[in-house]
Amino acid sequence: MRTLKSLIMPLLVLAAVIFGASSALSQGWDTGGSVGLEARLFTEDPAFDGQEDGPQSSIIFEGELRWRSGDRRHQLVLVPRLRLDAVDDERSHADLREGFYRHVGDAFTLEAGLIKVFWGTTESRHLVDIINQTDSVEDSDGEDKLGQPAIRLTRQTDWGRLEAYILPGFRERTFPGREGRLRAPLVVDTDAPIYENDDEERHVDLAARWSHYIGDWDIGLAAFHGTSREPGFVPSADGQTLRPLYAIISQVSADIQLTRGAWLWKGEAIVREGQGDTFAAFTGGLEYTFYGVTASGADFGVLAEYHSDGRDSDPAVAPPTAFDNDVFLGGRLAFNDMRDTSVLGGAVIDVENGSSAVLIEAERRFGSHIVVEVEGRFTVNIDPADALASVRRDDAVTLRVTRHF
Repeated sequence: MRTLKSLIMPLLVLAAVIFGASSALSQGWDTGGSVGLEARLFTEDPAFDGQEDGPQSSIIFEGELRWRSGDRRHQLVLVPRLRLDAVDDERSHADLREGFYRHVGDAFTLEAGLIKVFWGTTESRHLVDIINQTDSVEDSDGEDKLGQPAIRLTRQTDWGRLEAYILPGFRERTFPGREGRLRAPLVVDTDAPIYENDDEERHVDLAARWSHYIGDWDIGLAAFHGTSREPGFVPSADGQTLRPLYAIISQVSADIQLTRGAWLWKGEAIVREGQGDTFAAFTGGLEYTFYGVTASGADFGVLAEYHSDGRDSDPAVAPPTAFDNDVFLGGRLAFNDMRDTSVLGGAVIDVENGSSAVLIEAERRFGSHIVVEVEGRFTVNIDPADALASVRRDDAVTLRVTRHF
């Protein structure tokens, strides 16, 4: 269990980052950061023994330091993050989201350190996004990622962007603790992982990607070989916890986006071997934007996507997924006002049993530095056999207020 004592040093580092701006700027650094307060209120009593019954609150610190040489060929980036949670010790943790050196050469760009990479085009699931590990204690949507140790070499040519990755260290996925919500009936024991490869977290992973735009098309092709960021799960010897199982996989992927006026057509696909039988998965759909739907100039986008995933259903072989045969329907309203107000809503619906996960997100800026976010996550008509069954009583509304510096 992580304790507050173990987080004192990261907290001091973050304080120095955020509040030492004047000193840093005098030495040529650009600095920034934020402090946020978050409160999450669950609408039902917990489903499992040990889970806290009541609101869950956190304080979040994030800093940002960036330095660039006069000739712009050398850069340093540091983005530390710290969350202190009042309920779940596993949710209190510190991480260096980014911490790398970049050299911009005439032919290549080299980066070394902890990096953050995003691949993908679709809204409701990011199939091809495989470099960084998911930080599951931050949120349940899979959007938050841990910093990945990496060496990245990039070359921009007339026929596309080439990226090569050497990933010399593996980051294990985070999971809620016994007191936390949004977890399985059995707690995941993050201190007892199982690795397929004897090198365990020291296994060196490899990845490569080509991306390019051709007219209205944006295309990306990638390959990855290494430790899967998605673990399977096996019960512990006493049957009281789950042990994450990290297999060695090989994966090829493609992502594509077509832009035609108000239409965006998006797709992501993978083929993976190494977790049971070789399987394919696909996410694709469209977004259409209605411009100027109000007198003040707001835009409304309609979203529709389909998910298919053919992985093995045994959680000890392949990681479980709630996206095996589902559709996502949603909408995004951008007010285009001075306060950057926006609202996103949608639902992922299982085609076979009707189980649904509903999401509502709203965001608005107050003044120059304060951002207020409200999120609602709900489940509807959950089938007992569905992957969402374990969180069917974890409907919640989250309020987050962040002060940026």
